[in-house]
Formats: sequence, structure tokens, C-alpha cells
Amino acid sequence: MSETPAQRVSETPAALPQTVDVLGHAVHPVDLEQASTWCLETALGEGPPRLAVTLNPEIVVRARRDAALRAALTRADLTVADGVGVVWAARRAGRPLPGRVPGVELTFALLQRGGPRLRVALVGGRPGVAASAAAEAEHRWGVTVTSHHHGYFDRRRDTPQVAAAVAAGSPHLLLAGLGEGQEQLLDDHRQAWGATVLIGVGGSLDVLAGVARRTPAWTRRLGLEWAWRVGLDPARWHRLPRLATFAWLTLRQDRVTLREGNR
Repeated sequence: MSETPAQRVSETPAALPQTVDVLGHAVHPVDLEQASTWCLETALGEGPPRLAVTLNPEIVVRARRDAALRAALTRADLTVADGVGVVWAARRAGRPLPGRVPGVELTFALLQRGGPRLRVALVGGRPGVAASAAAEAEHRWGVTVTSHHHGYFDRRRDTPQVAAAVAAGSPHLLLAGLGEGQEQLLDDHRQAWGATVLIGVGGSLDVLAGVARRTPAWTRRLGLEWAWRVGLDPARWHRLPRLATFAWLTLRQDRVTLREGNR
């Protein structure tokens, strides 16, 4: 079966556009197609392991107090705006981005476009989630899932063993849904995972496995996906202070920019 234009990719990654600064983070002004093309071309090619980060407001706030996380984000090879807040902050700073690149949409795009050529490892979620996500990915798109592992392991004690199991399958791509600090974990063991591209994709494996659903389409169009999830799930209410802090940082940036412009 011949490939559609959307599925065709070169094995030589295209150059990424120059980053823009969003509250101290270098974000690439790319859309979903550009981001998925770069990730897939890089994964199917040769070279050192590359880290792609799906940046959201909570990560930005956590990185202010976590030097190790901040350093890992700085070393990322691709950083996209996952959260609508990041897009909003960039626009207010006069550095507009093409839009969001949600981790779940990037995940599905890579699996669909990669198809039978792609070797992928899945790590994250509750026990059974990665296995179900693997079965769905293989069934829907014909990708080869080289390994899968739940995310409930001791990061200090067990990461070397989990990474070695992933590396044994020689995957092109590692999709990790490991929650807070996943970017640092991937970066700390970047060589050990054995994948060419590593991406922290949050709850995307839950969606792929069918144990979680995306919010209604209208919430995504209006940029209210976060409000829907937080409002309906009390377990997520702890996120509100971080979101408020991000908004405060963005508005404070506006005041600083205004003062500098009036000098």
C-alpha cells in the first residue's frame, strides 16, 4: 500500500525554526505537523538520542524551584507548547506561536504517520495501561511495540533496569507517561533508554489504552481543556495554585515589558 503525502517523511530531519523565549524557556514555533515530522524523521534516522518536551504551565512553574528539571528542559532538542497557557504567554510577550501541540495529539500523529516502519516503546500509566496502549497501537497503525512497562516503579532504584529492558528492543521512539518530572527522568538516562527520540507524553497512554477520554471538542477549540479536567476531578485541584502562579508570572512579564518600552 502506498503512503499518503501526510505519511511520507524524509529520513533527514528538517531544521527547526529559531526558538522564542516564553518565561525563560526556549519554545520552538512549530505546529503539530512540523513537530511530528521532525520527531519522526529524527527517530527513523541516525544520531544521538534526542529529547522532545511538551511544555505546559505546570512544568514552567515547577522548573522555577527545581534546578535539575530546569536543566533538563534547557537540554531539550525540541520544545513545543502543549498547554494553552504557554501559547497565551507567548502572545502577550509579542512572540506568537502557531498554536498548541498537545502531547496526546503528537502521540497519535507519530503512531499514525510512522505505521509499520516505526519501532516504539511505551512506558507509563498504571499496570496494564501500557500493555493495552501497545495492543491498540499495533492494531490501529501496525507499529511495532518493542516493549511496554507501567509507570509505577521506583525511579531511583528501578530506572536502570526499566531503561535496559526498553533499550533491548532497539526502539526508534520512546513515549513515556510518567507524570511529574518525566522530562528529567528521560534526560538523566538519555543514553540508557536506547531510543533515538524520547518524549514525555503525560496521560496520552491512558487515552490510547481507552481508560481515559479526551475532553469535548469545544473545550479544546476554546482552550478550556484544562478547566474541564480540573473542574470535574477533585484530585486535580492541587494544580490550581500552579496555574495561578503561571498567570501571575505572565502578567508580571507584561508590566516589565511595558516599563522597559517606556524608557
